[in-house]
Amino acid sequence: MAAKKRPRRVWARSGSPADKPKIPDVLKARAQTEADTLLEHFRPLHIRPEENPQFNYITELSSVWFRGYLYLRAIYANVYPHGDPTFEVRFTRLEYAGGEKFNLAYMRHTGQWWEVYHDLPLEDAIRTIREEIIFHP
Repeated sequence: MAAKKRPRRVWARSGSPADKPKIPDVLKARAQTEADTLLEHFRPLHIRPEENPQFNYITELSSVWFRGYLYLRAIYANVYPHGDPTFEVRFTRLEYAGGEKFNLAYMRHTGQWWEVYHDLPLEDAIRTIREEIIFHP
């Protein structure tokens, strides 16, 4: 008796960038403004002048859009002689989920994004970032 032939397996993409909703410009500008206001609150807490630094330290906090994601990022000064004098670490991500809702994620120590909250209104997402320490730099 002949063995059954198994069907050939093929890798295929499960979704395309066209499947994600496009963020309206008005909401994008409002989210950017809210994030920048939040970072103004974070600056005195996380940016301190270093006189004799032994470790890398935060010099700036900013936000940046990339596709449908708004990233909150910290710019660090590199105190070691090798490498670039500064480097960027993204610590919180707001993903546009449609309507006026966002998904909220933080960067884990493994280097992967961990999505914690889904479909939050912008005001709730900003309040959550302010209150929960896992979203801080």
